[in-house]
Amino acid sequence: MRRRQVLRLAAGVLAAALSIAGVQSGASGVAFADPAVAVRTVYYDASRAGEFTTNFTQAAAIWNSSVSNVRLVAGTPASVTIYVDNGWPRAYVQGLGRGRVYMGWQAVNQGHDRTRIATHELGHILGLPDRRTGLCSDLMSGSSAPTSCRNAYPSAAEATQVDALFANGLAPAQLTADTAPTGTAHVWSNG
Repeated sequence: MRRRQVLRLAAGVLAAALSIAGVQSGASGVAFADPAVAVRTVYYDASRAGEFTTNFTQAAAIWNSSVSNVRLVAGTPASVTIYVDNGWPRAYVQGLGRGRVYMGWQAVNQGHDRTRIATHELGHILGLPDRRTGLCSDLMSGSSAPTSCRNAYPSAAEATQVDALFANGLAPAQLTADTAPTGTAHVWSNG
């Protein structure tokens, strides 16, 4: 009888401690009591983006308003570094939420929208491939959309895909080959 009381007391103390920590136990295992706990934060460094820094700040805000499972935050140490050069805009993905982005002047000089380019390139970092549909409504259509396109927001399907990739607050150690493409280069246009 005494042993049962001690076990119940221990279970109660454990449940209270987990509750205070923001975790609740249940029949299905452990779940986060606060959905914000499951959000993954991806830090980016735009200090080398020169005159495009504002565009990347806007692009991060666009992604943050469009998805709920990941947040892009300026800060260091960063898993995403943004540069500027004279070539085509491109992203070198080194895993989900990790990589390098180059904001190239070539697309800007042709008339493509700076913020659309920045949001598109961050889309690669968030796991999206190019989809050259030619539609302005598809952010990942990249340079296949006309230069008159100013839409810098992901479509509902693109946002849903990013949310699915970052479901449950996946950390880099939890990623598999299926969810974390590595060594992938995405170029705005091939010329």
